Formats: sequence, C-alpha cells, structure tokens
Amino acid sequence: MSSKKSAPANKARPARAAKTAAQGKPAAKAKPTPQAAPKATTAKTGKTTGKAAQAKAATQAAADAVPAGPRPTRLTAAAVLAAVEATVLVGMGVYVLVMGLTGDPDSPRQAEMLGVTVLALAALPLAAARGLWLRRRWSRGPAMITQLMALPVAWTLVSNGGGLIAVGVATAVAAFAVLALLINPTATEALGIGPRDA
Repeated sequence: MSSKKSAPANKARPARAAKTAAQGKPAAKAKPTPQAAPKATTAKTGKTTGKAAQAKAATQAAADAVPAGPRPTRLTAAAVLAAVEATVLVGMGVYVLVMGLTGDPDSPRQAEMLGVTVLALAALPLAAARGLWLRRRWSRGPAMITQLMALPVAWTLVSNGGGLIAVGVATAVAAFAVLALLINPTATEALGIGPRDA
C-alpha cells in the first residue's frame, strides 16, 4: 500500500518543478548582492585607517614625552646660557627701541624697526631655553640655530673694535659653549634623541 502512494508522489515532484519553471520563478540559489564586497573593503580600510591614526598618535606622544631621570648638568647649563642670550637680546632691543623713540637718532624709523627686530629675534633663544629646561626634544634645533646665528654677530662686533671686542668675544664663547653642550651625547639622550636622530 505504501509503495502505491509513493509512486504518485514521485510523479508529482517533476510536475511541480516543470510548473515552477513555466511560471518563470527564479531558482533557489541566491546571488550575492554587489554591496557586500565594498562593505567588507570599507570596514577593512576603516580598521587600517584607525590603526594608522593610533600609531601616529603614539609616535607623537613618544616624541613629546619627557625622558625619565634627572636633568643633566650639561643640559641645564645650555638652557641657562640660552636664557642669558635671550635676556641680552631683549635688553638690546628695548634700548634701541627707547632710543629710537626718545633719543635723536639719524633715522628714528630705522631705529624703531631695529629694536622691534631684535626683540623678535630674542623669542627664538627664549623658546629654546625653555624647551631645554623642560627637556623637550624639539628645543635642540632652535637652540643650535640661535648659536650659529650668533657667531657672525660676534665676528662683526670683534671687527668693529673698541669696547665691542669684549662683547663679541663673550658672544662667541657663549655660542661655542652651547653648541658643545648640545652636541654632547649626555644632552642628546636627556632630550630623548638617539644616535640616528642626532
């Protein structure tokens, strides 16, 4: 009895399949949507971009981090000398500016411009001195640039002769001293600068 019932059922299956095909119904296999692949790519790109941003932030934090341990004496001396240079420049700038405003120079406008220029130049060694004192890695470059700029000034002062010779010699000695202190490996390590970075 069961074999007779199963025979008509088997015949019905092909008939249903033919009827479905005639009606134009799609096959059972589902095609993947074209948006699936770009979503996966976008997700991967987002993860990669996030990792790159995190790595960049970590590198920046490491560069700004203050190295551990006490500040070396050489670095302290370099910071103090740079601060003294900045103070001298500020004094000279204020003097020239005041003399341009209240005195009787040949050209008051040129005197005022010179005073303002000297005051602006004093900002570089002042920022470098503060950075060296706080052991900031970036401060070494401005400090060295300041000393290299001071050497021609010292030569000019010595060449003019008279009482400016002593000022020129003092400027040259201070510039060479700061350069020697900043090139020293102890100072570079204290600023977090490795051999390759120096």
